[in-house]
Amino acid sequence: QVQLVESGGGLVQPGGSLRLSCTASRSISSINVMGWYRQAPGKQRELVATITNGGSKDYADSGKGRFTISGDNAKNTVWLQMNSLKPEDTAVYYCNARATSAITLMTQNYWGQGTQVTVSS
Repeated sequence: QVQLVESGGGLVQPGGSLRLSCTASRSISSINVMGWYRQAPGKQRELVATITNGGSKDYADSGKGRFTISGDNAKNTVWLQMNSLKPEDTAVYYCNARATSAITLMTQNYWGQGTQVTVSS
């Protein structure tokens, strides 16, 4: 069954750093794009960063200059390095992948369960 598993969230002081990771299950045969989204209480879910299978990256303005996304196709894994964190970065961060299932051969958007990031002094 297709699964995305996130890790790396936690509590950090303003100005600190965190590195999130997301790994897709082996039941995914191919991935078109993976990325990170976040949702704060009372807010809509928003794009943080994405990376395509070919390595093209895209960042939301909120994280430009502070966040870096990277991936490893062979491991079906994507990371988000977050530096200079601000209280406004506090949110649940969700991994997303548009991928093809090796079992059903369907291409769909898949979501992880999310990992909490809290930036507070």
